[in-house]
Amino acid sequence: MSGFNHQSGDWVAVGDARLYVEQAGDPHGQPLLLLHGGLGSLVDFNPILERLPSNLRLIGMDLRGHGASTLGTAPLTYRRYQDDVLAVLDHLGIARCATLGFSDGGIVGYRIAAQAPERVQALITVGAQWTLVPDSPVAGMLAGLTPQLWEEMFPGSRAVYEALNPAPDFDALVQAVVGLWTDAGPDGYPGLAVAEIAAPTLIVRGDADPLLSLEEAVALQTQIAGAHLFNVPFAGHEVHVDAPDLLMPAVQQFLRQPGKRVLEA
Repeated sequence: MSGFNHQSGDWVAVGDARLYVEQAGDPHGQPLLLLHGGLGSLVDFNPILERLPSNLRLIGMDLRGHGASTLGTAPLTYRRYQDDVLAVLDHLGIARCATLGFSDGGIVGYRIAAQAPERVQALITVGAQWTLVPDSPVAGMLAGLTPQLWEEMFPGSRAVYEALNPAPDFDALVQAVVGLWTDAGPDGYPGLAVAEIAAPTLIVRGDADPLLSLEEAVALQTQIAGAHLFNVPFAGHEVHVDAPDLLMPAVQQFLRQPGKRVLEA
């Protein structure tokens, strides 16, 4: 299976933003939506695409402002991402799909599964928080991020973004994303609304993830009826990059029969 390449896709207009969407796999297969993390893009899933079942229709999109998607003028919130995703699915004529979301993409997945349950067939999240305590160390870490710090952690990421984006403004994007990460209001993290999620759910966490603690992941599992929790050793926040050999067999098994545990409950 060839990976995403930012060449074979198209844009979907949502408000004054243009969202880049690309597809791979079987065009007639069951759809699996892939949602990347903050300051990333759809190509971040390339390390695992060939390990996904070949009969799936894979849909990748760059979140608003990321990759080849423009930022637009609407405030950047998880609710805005949620509305963007649903608009893209409507444009593609997809009423219901499975979703695999990393970090911010997983947070969007929680929101959609809780608030538009008819749209989510199954949900997999990787390193995705569900709540934010404003005075926690994680909140302080997120609030303190600057474009310079990001470039130090991920050298060359700014140049890649500026080469892809039709209207690049990395400083504005980082500022908008930090605002999104630190938003404790109703348009932010789903919080206790995750208890409304009825879709089969697999929660994945790397054992060394500094953003999603084991305690938070366990608490999340107790909130979602029938949810599975996979705490992956030898991995940090990016489990799909750090430990794909451990992650993907579990993902494959879950996708083959995602509803079994819920149906038996």
